[in-house]
Amino acid sequence: MKLSGNTILITGGSTGIGLAFAERFIQAGNTVIICGRRESALQTAKEKFPSLITRVSDLNQESERIALFDWVTADFPEVNVLVNNAGTQQRFNVLTAEVRNDWNYYHNEIATNLDAPIHLSMLFASFFAGQKEAAILNVTSGLAFTPFAIAPIYSATKAALHSFSMSLRHQLSDTSVEVIEVAPPAVNTDLGGSGLHVHGEPLNAFVVGIFEGLAAGKPEIGYGTSEQRLRMSRDEIDLYTANMYQATRNFIE
Repeated sequence: MKLSGNTILITGGSTGIGLAFAERFIQAGNTVIICGRRESALQTAKEKFPSLITRVSDLNQESERIALFDWVTADFPEVNVLVNNAGTQQRFNVLTAEVRNDWNYYHNEIATNLDAPIHLSMLFASFFAGQKEAAILNVTSGLAFTPFAIAPIYSATKAALHSFSMSLRHQLSDTSVEVIEVAPPAVNTDLGGSGLHVHGEPLNAFVVGIFEGLAAGKPEIGYGTSEQRLRMSRDEIDLYTANMYQATRNFIE
């Protein structure tokens, strides 16, 4: 995809990877729109980067996803890039999870990580096909390829989004729309809660690596440990997943 002269919508853009992407896109000469649930976080982001355009959106709600699409395409008809970045991660033991009376708590992870990016991709696909150049970037995870057993819903949603991205890329292959998957490793952000990813890759270094992949035209972009996981054999995946579970299972027991 071209890296300048775009109008870009980033979901979950007020903090973490989303905000770091927004900063880099602004520096490259793009118009950047971010959305998120927390108005205070959006305001803080805008104070840091005044050119940001912000909108409060709860993407877990179907009606708000449609409203976001309608607003963006009406007020910014030149929009040509969607970055599906919003995500949440929950770590739990399925044997002790309270799903009978509190399924909504767990379903919110599915809505954020899977319902929202699939729905938004489908809403924007036809609109983007009418643009001269366009792109949909889906942020999945290295865990789409080697599941993190103590975060089973997160891993499953990212695997499903990887599969959807592949199908979307084929269906849009005869249009102007590129479909790009970004598969981060653990990155030092507050995903899932403060302090859970302090040993992850430095955020700035990760963003530099991803933008190098974008500039090179790669359809799937990993970084650090996730890069090798994109092409692991099944036997390697099984071993990697088992070892990771043994190393982390005490966090949910």
